[in-house]
Amino acid sequence: MHQENQIKRRASKRIYVGKVPIGDGAPIAVQSMTNTKTTDVIETVNQIKRLERVGVDIVRVSVPTMDAAEAFKLIKSQVTVPLVADIHFDYRIALKVAEYGVDCLRINPGNIGNQERIRAVVDCARDKNIPIRIGVNGGSLEKDIQEKYGEPTPEALVESAMRHVDILDKLNFEHFKVSVKASDVFLAVGAYRLLAKEIQQPLHLGITEAGGMRSGAVKSSIGLGLLLAEGIGDTIRISLAADPVEEVKVGFDILKSLRIRSRGINFIACPTCSRQEFDVIATVNALEERLEDIITPMDVSIIGCVVNGPGEALISTLGVTGGHKKSGFYDEGIRQKERFDNTDIIDALEAKIRQKASLLDKNRIL
Repeated sequence: MHQENQIKRRASKRIYVGKVPIGDGAPIAVQSMTNTKTTDVIETVNQIKRLERVGVDIVRVSVPTMDAAEAFKLIKSQVTVPLVADIHFDYRIALKVAEYGVDCLRINPGNIGNQERIRAVVDCARDKNIPIRIGVNGGSLEKDIQEKYGEPTPEALVESAMRHVDILDKLNFEHFKVSVKASDVFLAVGAYRLLAKEIQQPLHLGITEAGGMRSGAVKSSIGLGLLLAEGIGDTIRISLAADPVEEVKVGFDILKSLRIRSRGINFIACPTCSRQEFDVIATVNALEERLEDIITPMDVSIIGCVVNGPGEALISTLGVTGGHKKSGFYDEGIRQKERFDNTDIIDALEAKIRQKASLLDKNRIL
């Protein structure tokens, strides 16, 4: 029931990664990256399909060798989500995956050799309508830039990015997006703010090497939240030392929290206290796991007592307010006669949520 936020987005050019629009007001895309061996085709395909099930828009796959490029061909034929090939130095690998239908090349043109090699990749990308992502990382800046600035700074990251941008500009290639990632939140945020004023291409946001599940999610939420709230950013990736599926979930949670993009259920739950009439934590954890397949946007409040429960339920799609032995149930802010037995609340609420999702989807189609 909450309305989407009307954040004024930074003006940018539109590119497409496969069929996914990026920039120029398009929905902010959520990306992730496989962490399997690319040459293990079965495991990589399985992981990509798991990412698809939780709503990923774009998946990046590392392609460090020609053997990996041949595996990429097989992977591409078995999935539907757009794939980005992550390539660093060998321009021949870029040409090979382009032949195999890659949807985007993550390659820094200044790192792949002489002008002839750069032009070969850019001309191929132009001919096949493949965008390029320039990706600058605070931990791998050029030696001369490191010496000039002494340490990674926002200005250093942007100077590195602009070197690669200038190469593409001179080749009259505009079909690209840029990232300037760092593991330090303020360094990354400062770099993106500067870069946003320098170019009109879409920006891919991320706090790189953010850490484990908890700390990485916190750092990413702060850094990306600051930028997204300012209208900066067209795609995001949450870099976690965790299952890539968790990256996608956290990405959508950030967008939902800012009311930028809604996908699936936004659970509103109390942190619990001695007033709770049922096990709120167990209920929310179980429902999040059971309802991963629901993509219909809705707010579901699960509050363990009558102190805050009714207020949250009034502004939620569905709501539960804890009561002695039985809990109250709200639908679109209206208290229903039906009540849930606290011992059966998980099954009962799952059924109501699925029923509601089906109804909302049907009404949208009509």
